[in-house]
Amino acid sequence: MLKDAGLTAFVAAALGIFIVGFRTVDVGRGLTFDYHLVDLAVAVVTIFFGRLGLSLAANGLRWPAMALGAAMIAAGVSPLQLPSGFLHWFVALGGVLLVIRGAWPWANDAMAAAAKSPSGVVLGQAGAKWSGWLLLAAAVAMPFTPFADQKTMDLGVLILTYVMLGWGLNIVVGLAGLLDLGYVAFYAVGAYSYALLSTQHGLGFWTVLPLAGMMAALFGVVLGFPVLRLRGDYLAIVTLGFGEIIRLVILNWFDLTNGPAGIGSIPGPTLFGAVFAETPPAGKQTVSDMLGIPFDGNHRLIFLYYIILVLALITNLFTQRMRRLPVGRAWEALREDETACRALGINPTNTKLTAFAVGAMFAGFAGSFFAAKQRFISPESFVFIESAIILAIVVLGGMGSQIGVVLAAVLLIGLPEWFRDLGSYRMLAFGLAMVLIMVFRPRGLVAHREPSLRLHPVKPGGSG
Repeated sequence: MLKDAGLTAFVAAALGIFIVGFRTVDVGRGLTFDYHLVDLAVAVVTIFFGRLGLSLAANGLRWPAMALGAAMIAAGVSPLQLPSGFLHWFVALGGVLLVIRGAWPWANDAMAAAAKSPSGVVLGQAGAKWSGWLLLAAAVAMPFTPFADQKTMDLGVLILTYVMLGWGLNIVVGLAGLLDLGYVAFYAVGAYSYALLSTQHGLGFWTVLPLAGMMAALFGVVLGFPVLRLRGDYLAIVTLGFGEIIRLVILNWFDLTNGPAGIGSIPGPTLFGAVFAETPPAGKQTVSDMLGIPFDGNHRLIFLYYIILVLALITNLFTQRMRRLPVGRAWEALREDETACRALGINPTNTKLTAFAVGAMFAGFAGSFFAAKQRFISPESFVFIESAIILAIVVLGGMGSQIGVVLAAVLLIGLPEWFRDLGSYRMLAFGLAMVLIMVFRPRGLVAHREPSLRLHPVKPGGSG
């Protein structure tokens, strides 16, 4: 166990020397190195004892592991003069995780026994039923809370956009079982559809929104045809290539998309024809004049927030309804076993095409909203990392779980913003959070999925 802990600490030191150990700083006369070797040493020692504690707990020595965790917590909260305030939290967090790991088997057995009891089953069903309604109520009331400033509202809009994208990709990956690494391509199609139709043809947001979804769905069908016979890794490679093809076309078709310069001056959504501006454009009326209220720049963000909230809820309701229809059950049958699906008489071709088309349609809606919100788009907004983030939201949330996508989007999109004050340690904290989720919840935050159909028991004397 000591050898394993030492090897883990050595790997952490080798990787961390370039991330934490030093960085370049501009001092005016040129670049110089700013060393943080003491920070790195404290982190490596913490990792050594953390790995040792995990090995102790894995070998049944739970009390020594918990004692080591308690010692780390005491060291983290003690008034030791560590070079960085974050190191106090890092050491204490490692101790807390060790204590949890040592007590986890007992707590897991207790929770499993409670969940199987009659009262636990009823409580779990009630919690699953009301958790979604509570989240919805919190989302609706969020703009009226005291902390809903401009930064919070903008972050809320961003999180809801990724929730909608995650629910759209969940149709393809979570329900149909088709690994799609080029989902950002449909996002880009929707955004450029709205940008081009609004700036060159004068169409409004509410007119272009369904058109952008239809255009993205068409591209989804175009992608679906070449991959009908592909599965697994081969399917992932083709979808990845499709996403890059769309990005390169946008980047190089200068006459249509303006190339790397992007498209600017995109009009935003209107409220019954009124615009959100302090001074009205020619022939337009402002929302402030229409409602008779003073102008506030935050009103536009609130309006955008409720638009994306409604679009996300439509995506969720549509997905839930489709799951109960024959096409939704065909998606789930395809995910479980394509061969058995074909043997049952289900057409895999139509099933795959509908999954790609429906998932792409919601990405087109989200892309149209993104262009209207940003009022400027360029190819840099639709790179592969966006597809990776959306896929990570689906996987970390629990494939096929709608509420899991919401929780994962809050963590993956909101967590980097919450940790922004940590500076250079922000992405380390973000990566640590992802690793912990995969260690403790390998099937996602919400691994349980409600069945599409329930078989009710036959009542005595009934006909079934």
